[in-house]
This record gives sequence, C-alpha cells and structure tokens, in this order.
Amino acid sequence: MNITDIRIRKIYENERLRALVSVTIDHDLAVHDLKVISGPERLFVAMPSRRDESGVFRDVVHPITPEARKCLEEAVLAAYEEHIAQMEAENEFEME
Repeated sequence: MNITDIRIRKIYENERLRALVSVTIDHDLAVHDLKVISGPERLFVAMPSRRDESGVFRDVVHPITPEARKCLEEAVLAAYEEHIAQMEAENEFEME
C-alpha cells in the first residue's frame, strides 16, 4: 500500500474527535472521513463507518492486515501532528 496523499480536512479542538482526514492510495483511490480520535491512552485512527439497520456502526472501508492498519495509522497520525505543529507555528508568527 503506497499512501500518496494525506489531507487534514477539518480540525476539532477540545473534543474527543480531533480531525477528519482524507487519504489517497497509489494516486488511484481516495478514502474520506477517517477520524483522528483522542482515546484514553493515545490518539488513534478510526475508519469511515456507517450505521446499519440494527443501529450498529460498521466500517465502510478498513485495512485487511495488522501491518496495513499500522502503516495507515502511523502515516495519518504523523500528518496530523505535522499539521498541528504548523498551525501552532503560524499562530506564534502572527502574535509577534
């Protein structure tokens, strides 16, 4: 799996949901609405999901292997952290 683009679509502050993210794979497949979630111990990435007829949320798309999940989560969280650092740097620059 070659992740060719990660876009932080929306940032949420002071909430459990921290960001909505879109990922492009191999310049051919876009996956929207991945969520960066603040868990009890760490940030993690939740896959796009939809509520089924019984009210249970089910992932619409997800990595098949643990290795693919780890690769995707690490890439998304790194992009999120970089985006947050860039926002903070811009805010510091504006305050000077």
